[in-house]
Amino acid sequence: MTEASIILERQGAIRRITLNRPDKLNSFTRAMLSELDDALTDISNDDEARALIITGAGRAFCAGQDLREAGAVEDGAAVRAVVERLYNPAIRLLRSLQIPVLAAVNGIAAGAGASLAIACDLVIAAESASFVQAFSKIGLVPDAGGSYFMPRLIGSARALGLALLAEPVDAKTAAQWGLIWKAVPDADFPDSIAEMGERLAQLPTAAVALTKQALNASGHHSLEQQLALEAELQGQAAETEDFQEGVQAFLGKRSPRFIGR
Repeated sequence: MTEASIILERQGAIRRITLNRPDKLNSFTRAMLSELDDALTDISNDDEARALIITGAGRAFCAGQDLREAGAVEDGAAVRAVVERLYNPAIRLLRSLQIPVLAAVNGIAAGAGASLAIACDLVIAAESASFVQAFSKIGLVPDAGGSYFMPRLIGSARALGLALLAEPVDAKTAAQWGLIWKAVPDADFPDSIAEMGERLAQLPTAAVALTKQALNASGHHSLEQQLALEAELQGQAAETEDFQEGVQAFLGKRSPRFIGR
Protein backbone atom coordinates (compact mmCIF):
# COMPACT_ATOMS: atom_id res chain seq x y z
CA MET A 1 0.00 0.00 0.00
CA THR A 2 1.38 3.41 -1.00
CA GLU A 3 1.90 5.76 1.96
CA ALA A 4 0.08 9.08 1.78
CA SER A 5 2.25 11.96 0.61
CA ILE A 6 0.27 14.33 2.83
CA ILE A 7 -0.41 13.38 6.45
CA LEU A 8 -3.15 15.26 8.31
CA GLU A 9 -3.15 14.84 12.09
CA ARG A 10 -5.52 16.17 14.73
CA GLN A 11 -4.13 17.06 18.13
CA GLY A 12 -6.90 18.68 20.13
CA ALA A 13 -7.56 22.05 18.47
CA ILE A 14 -4.31 21.87 16.49
CA ARG A 15 -4.13 20.42 13.00
CA ARG A 16 -0.79 19.32 11.53
CA ILE A 17 -0.04 18.75 7.86
CA THR A 18 3.18 16.87 7.16
CA LEU A 19 4.60 16.82 3.64
CA ASN A 20 5.56 13.18 3.42
CA ARG A 21 7.97 12.28 0.62
CA PRO A 22 11.16 12.37 2.71
CA ASP A 23 13.19 10.33 0.22
CA LYS A 24 12.48 13.04 -2.38
CA LEU A 25 12.94 15.98 0.02
CA ASN A 26 9.13 16.29 0.06
CA SER A 27 9.11 17.61 -3.51
CA PHE A 28 5.64 18.10 -4.95
CA THR A 29 3.90 15.82 -7.40
CA ARG A 30 0.47 16.38 -8.88
CA ALA A 31 -1.00 13.70 -6.62
CA MET A 32 0.66 15.28 -3.57
CA LEU A 33 -0.72 18.73 -4.43
CA SER A 34 -4.18 17.24 -4.85
CA GLU A 35 -3.85 15.63 -1.41
CA LEU A 36 -2.74 18.99 0.01
CA ASP A 37 -5.81 20.67 -1.48
CA ASP A 38 -8.00 18.00 0.12
CA ALA A 39 -6.33 18.43 3.52
CA LEU A 40 -6.69 22.21 3.46
CA THR A 41 -10.34 21.90 2.41
CA ASP A 42 -10.92 19.49 5.29
CA ILE A 43 -9.40 21.96 7.74
CA SER A 44 -11.39 24.88 6.32
CA ASN A 45 -14.58 22.94 7.17
CA ASP A 46 -13.37 21.85 10.62
CA ASP A 47 -15.12 23.93 13.27
CA GLU A 48 -12.91 22.53 16.03
CA ALA A 49 -9.61 23.54 14.40
CA ARG A 50 -7.95 26.58 15.96
CA ALA A 51 -4.40 26.38 14.57
CA LEU A 52 -2.56 24.65 11.72
CA ILE A 53 1.10 23.60 11.57
CA ILE A 54 2.66 22.68 8.22
CA THR A 55 6.00 20.86 8.23
CA GLY A 56 8.04 18.32 6.30
CA ALA A 57 9.06 14.75 7.05
CA GLY A 58 12.73 13.88 7.27
CA ARG A 59 15.47 16.41 6.63
CA ALA A 60 13.63 18.83 4.31
CA PHE A 61 10.60 21.05 4.42
CA CYS A 62 9.93 20.93 0.68
CA ALA A 63 12.23 21.04 -2.34
CA GLY A 64 9.56 22.38 -4.69
CA GLN A 65 8.24 20.65 -7.78
CA ASP A 66 9.50 17.14 -8.53
CA LEU A 67 11.04 17.73 -11.94
CA ARG A 68 11.23 13.98 -12.54
CA GLU A 69 7.46 13.56 -12.47
CA ALA A 70 6.34 12.29 -15.86
CA GLY A 71 4.49 14.90 -17.88
CA ALA A 72 4.41 17.60 -15.22
CA VAL A 73 7.07 19.81 -16.84
CA GLU A 74 7.21 18.52 -20.39
CA ASP A 75 6.08 21.80 -22.00
CA GLY A 76 4.60 25.21 -21.28
CA ALA A 77 1.02 23.99 -21.35
CA ALA A 78 1.74 21.25 -18.82
CA VAL A 79 3.57 23.61 -16.45
CA ARG A 80 0.81 26.21 -16.66
CA ALA A 81 -1.82 23.56 -15.98
CA VAL A 82 -0.02 22.36 -12.85
CA VAL A 83 0.28 25.93 -11.55
CA GLU A 84 -3.31 26.92 -12.32
CA ARG A 85 -5.04 23.70 -11.29
CA LEU A 86 -2.97 22.61 -8.31
CA TYR A 87 -0.56 25.21 -6.87
CA ASN A 88 -2.87 28.21 -7.12
CA PRO A 89 -5.86 26.51 -5.44
CA ALA A 90 -3.63 25.30 -2.59
CA ILE A 91 -2.29 28.80 -1.92
CA ARG A 92 -5.79 30.29 -2.11
CA LEU A 93 -7.08 27.71 0.36
CA LEU A 94 -4.16 28.31 2.69
CA ARG A 95 -4.62 32.08 2.69
CA SER A 96 -8.38 31.82 3.19
CA LEU A 97 -8.14 29.75 6.37
CA GLN A 98 -9.73 31.47 9.35
CA ILE A 99 -7.19 30.08 11.80
CA PRO A 100 -3.49 30.94 12.32
CA VAL A 101 -1.12 28.90 10.15
CA LEU A 102 2.45 28.14 11.25
CA ALA A 103 5.10 26.86 8.85
CA ALA A 104 7.59 24.71 10.77
CA VAL A 105 10.54 24.74 8.38
CA ASN A 106 12.75 21.86 9.46
CA GLY A 107 15.13 21.90 6.48
CA ILE A 108 15.57 23.17 2.95
CA ALA A 109 12.60 25.08 1.51
CA ALA A 110 13.17 25.55 -2.20
CA GLY A 111 11.12 26.82 -5.12
CA ALA A 112 7.43 26.30 -4.50
CA GLY A 113 8.34 24.88 -1.09
CA ALA A 114 9.79 28.25 -0.08
CA SER A 115 6.72 29.98 -1.50
CA LEU A 116 4.42 27.69 0.50
CA ALA A 117 6.31 28.47 3.69
CA ILE A 118 6.13 32.26 3.36
CA ALA A 119 2.45 32.06 2.40
CA CYS A 120 1.78 30.91 5.97
CA ASP A 121 0.96 33.41 8.72
CA LEU A 122 4.09 32.67 10.77
CA VAL A 123 7.29 30.85 9.86
CA ILE A 124 9.63 29.33 12.43
CA ALA A 125 12.72 27.65 11.00
CA ALA A 126 15.45 25.51 12.43
CA GLU A 127 18.78 27.32 12.18
CA SER A 128 20.06 24.65 9.80
CA ALA A 129 17.17 25.32 7.39
CA SER A 130 17.48 27.53 4.34
CA PHE A 131 15.29 29.17 1.73
CA VAL A 132 16.01 29.37 -1.98
CA GLN A 133 13.99 30.64 -4.90
CA ALA A 134 15.51 28.19 -7.37
CA PHE A 135 13.32 28.97 -10.38
CA SER A 136 15.88 30.96 -12.37
CA LYS A 137 18.21 27.95 -12.35
CA ILE A 138 15.81 26.13 -14.66
CA GLY A 139 14.52 29.12 -16.61
CA LEU A 140 11.26 29.64 -14.73
CA VAL A 141 9.70 32.38 -12.59
CA PRO A 142 8.63 32.21 -8.92
CA ASP A 143 5.19 30.70 -8.47
CA ALA A 144 2.90 29.49 -5.66
CA GLY A 145 2.65 33.12 -4.57
CA GLY A 146 6.39 33.67 -4.25
CA SER A 147 6.39 36.77 -6.46
CA TYR A 148 3.56 38.20 -4.33
CA PHE A 149 4.80 37.48 -0.82
CA MET A 150 8.55 38.09 -1.19
CA PRO A 151 8.49 41.81 -2.06
CA ARG A 152 5.84 42.43 0.60
CA LEU A 153 7.98 40.76 3.24
CA ILE A 154 11.50 41.91 2.36
CA GLY A 155 11.15 44.63 -0.28
CA SER A 156 11.70 44.58 -4.02
CA ALA A 157 15.51 44.77 -3.96
CA ARG A 158 15.99 41.64 -1.87
CA ALA A 159 13.09 39.87 -3.57
CA LEU A 160 14.66 40.46 -6.98
CA GLY A 161 18.05 39.38 -5.70
CA LEU A 162 16.64 36.09 -4.40
CA ALA A 163 14.59 35.49 -7.54
CA LEU A 164 17.33 36.29 -10.04
CA LEU A 165 20.39 34.85 -8.32
CA ALA A 166 18.72 31.83 -6.69
CA GLU A 167 21.11 32.06 -3.75
CA PRO A 168 20.11 30.22 -0.56
CA VAL A 169 19.31 32.29 2.51
CA ASP A 170 19.98 30.68 5.87
CA ALA A 171 17.29 30.78 8.54
CA LYS A 172 19.04 33.40 10.71
CA THR A 173 19.39 35.79 7.76
CA ALA A 174 15.79 35.10 6.71
CA ALA A 175 14.67 36.14 10.20
CA GLN A 176 16.86 39.26 10.16
CA TRP A 177 15.40 40.29 6.81
CA GLY A 178 11.81 39.69 7.92
CA LEU A 179 11.22 36.84 5.49
CA ILE A 180 10.28 34.63 8.45
CA TRP A 181 9.24 35.16 12.06
CA LYS A 182 12.04 33.36 13.89
CA ALA A 183 15.03 31.00 13.59
CA VAL A 184 15.69 28.67 16.51
CA PRO A 185 18.50 26.22 17.31
CA ASP A 186 17.86 22.79 15.85
CA ALA A 187 17.81 21.20 19.31
CA ASP A 188 15.04 23.60 20.40
CA PHE A 189 13.03 23.37 17.19
CA PRO A 190 10.52 20.61 18.13
CA ASP A 191 9.67 22.21 21.48
CA SER A 192 9.45 25.69 19.93
CA ILE A 193 6.97 24.44 17.33
CA ALA A 194 4.88 22.60 19.91
CA GLU A 195 4.79 25.63 22.20
CA MET A 196 3.84 28.00 19.38
CA GLY A 197 1.15 25.64 18.15
CA GLU A 198 -0.44 25.58 21.60
CA ARG A 199 -0.13 29.33 21.91
CA LEU A 200 -1.83 29.92 18.55
CA ALA A 201 -4.61 27.47 19.37
CA GLN A 202 -5.40 29.40 22.55
CA LEU A 203 -5.86 32.75 20.80
CA PRO A 204 -9.32 34.32 20.24
CA THR A 205 -9.87 32.55 16.92
CA ALA A 206 -12.55 34.86 15.53
CA ALA A 207 -10.38 37.92 16.21
CA VAL A 208 -7.45 36.16 14.53
CA ALA A 209 -9.51 35.66 11.39
CA LEU A 210 -10.58 39.31 11.39
CA THR A 211 -6.99 40.44 11.98
CA LYS A 212 -5.82 38.38 8.99
CA GLN A 213 -8.58 39.95 6.90
CA ALA A 214 -7.50 43.45 7.90
CA LEU A 215 -3.81 42.90 7.21
CA ASN A 216 -4.46 41.17 3.89
CA ALA A 217 -6.59 44.10 2.73
CA SER A 218 -4.12 46.80 3.76
CA GLY A 219 -1.87 46.37 0.73
CA HIS A 220 -4.48 47.64 -1.72
CA HIS A 221 -6.44 50.02 0.51
CA SER A 222 -6.09 53.73 1.01
CA LEU A 223 -5.80 54.93 4.60
CA GLU A 224 -9.46 55.93 4.61
CA GLN A 225 -10.53 52.53 3.31
CA GLN A 226 -8.42 50.78 5.90
CA LEU A 227 -9.76 52.91 8.75
CA ALA A 228 -13.30 52.09 7.66
CA LEU A 229 -12.48 48.38 7.49
CA GLU A 230 -10.89 48.47 10.94
CA ALA A 231 -14.04 50.00 12.40
CA GLU A 232 -16.21 47.37 10.72
CA LEU A 233 -14.07 44.46 11.83
CA GLN A 234 -13.65 45.82 15.35
CA GLY A 235 -17.42 45.91 15.66
CA GLN A 236 -17.58 42.27 14.61
CA ALA A 237 -14.84 41.29 17.07
CA ALA A 238 -16.63 43.05 19.91
CA GLU A 239 -19.66 40.79 19.37
CA THR A 240 -17.69 37.63 20.21
CA GLU A 241 -17.70 35.71 23.47
CA ASP A 242 -13.91 35.91 23.50
CA PHE A 243 -14.06 39.71 23.65
CA GLN A 244 -16.26 39.53 26.74
CA GLU A 245 -13.87 37.00 28.27
CA GLY A 246 -10.87 39.17 27.42
CA VAL A 247 -12.37 42.21 29.10
CA GLN A 248 -13.39 40.27 32.21
CA ALA A 249 -9.93 38.70 32.42
CA PHE A 250 -8.27 42.11 32.12
CA LEU A 251 -10.48 43.60 34.83
CA GLY A 252 -9.97 40.55 37.02
CA LYS A 253 -6.20 40.61 36.49
CA ARG A 254 -6.12 37.02 35.27
CA SER A 255 -5.19 35.24 32.04
CA PRO A 256 -8.07 34.95 29.55
CA ARG A 257 -9.50 31.56 28.60
CA PHE A 258 -10.63 31.98 25.03
CA ILE A 259 -12.96 29.44 23.46
CA GLY A 260 -12.54 30.50 19.85
CA ARG A 261 -15.87 32.21 19.23
